[in-house]
Amino acid sequence: MSDLEENFKSLPFEEKIKIMDSMTEKQKKDGIEQVKYICKNYCGKCPSYEGTGETNLAFCSIGKSSLIKEEKGCLCDQCPITRQMSLRWVNYCTQGSALELSKAGK
Repeated sequence: MSDLEENFKSLPFEEKIKIMDSMTEKQKKDGIEQVKYICKNYCGKCPSYEGTGETNLAFCSIGKSSLIKEEKGCLCDQCPITRQMSLRWVNYCTQGSALELSKAGK
């Protein structure tokens, strides 16, 4: 692992977001696609997600679901994105994106 990767890994979420703001639109789009691919094994299998008709994923990035109304369990803390991005919240599908939660001081 390079020094840059090691440094990024140790940063808090808010610092990682600042770095990501400097990415090109293509880099951001590619990153979101990677997150969605990973999230189908977590969001897509979550007790709160299953059976709701929801098709979106990566609620930590996109925010609340308009279809998920009840928290029946949460797999967010098991998702690798949680570690990679130093996320400290759960239930993004009902609570909002990590950025929204951070700005709200939660």
